[in-house]
Amino acid sequence: MSSRTDWSILAVEAGSGEVLIESDPDLLLPTASVGKLFLLHHLAELLDADPSLGQLMLRKDSVDPVADSGLWQHLDAPALTLTDCARLVGAVSDNLATNVLLGHVGLAPVQAVASRLAPGGSMLNDSVRDVRTPDDPPTLSVGCAADWVSYFRTPHPTVLSWLAPSADLSMVSSAFGLDPLAHTNPDNGLQVWSKTGTDDGVRAEVGLLDVAGRRAAYAVICRFEGEVVPVLGQMRAYGTLLLDALQDGYHPDSGPAQ
Repeated sequence: MSSRTDWSILAVEAGSGEVLIESDPDLLLPTASVGKLFLLHHLAELLDADPSLGQLMLRKDSVDPVADSGLWQHLDAPALTLTDCARLVGAVSDNLATNVLLGHVGLAPVQAVASRLAPGGSMLNDSVRDVRTPDDPPTLSVGCAADWVSYFRTPHPTVLSWLAPSADLSMVSSAFGLDPLAHTNPDNGLQVWSKTGTDDGVRAEVGLLDVAGRRAAYAVICRFEGEVVPVLGQMRAYGTLLLDALQDGYHPDSGPAQ
């Protein structure tokens, strides 16, 4: 039985803006942890203004425990620097570090950043919650491919440094053949900086791919019903198309069937 899917997809050459892949790029869909990028961007701008903030110690117990993605919940360290919290969010989408950072800077300033950077309506709606009640925002974040491609055409370099070790290469990036735990430097001419989002019925990846100096900003967002494996297969197929596009092998009619 085939699953129902809604996609928002866009990839462009970062320099020229040439469209490489496109399908409903303005469609707003749930994006799970992708919206944490707005938090990271806000932190990067705060550090631009005052680099000493990066060494501020933030305590794990300043917020309620939260499960699922992340490492800090499994570590002994009772406190980490603000910068290390941001690194955990970039590398493993750490939920506890996300909530500690949001508790420190506040959600409203992060949402103001989202409103400035994402004219299509992409937004971080809330902190991470183990359980969402009817009184809570229904999703952690929403987003469209057009917003995220616009962001990754001129990303903040500090945000890129936090995303460089991102360990989740299960989606679009699964096509790139990189070591999930060691790809901060180019490998066979490839380098990727990406953020993923995973929730029930949601898979999303946004980022920047460099192939021998030619770069593409991309976003592939899917809301689906049914099995996840076919969705991941299509996301990998889009990754292959993206590689072909940067290697001058792209044919506009060769996109995977939806």
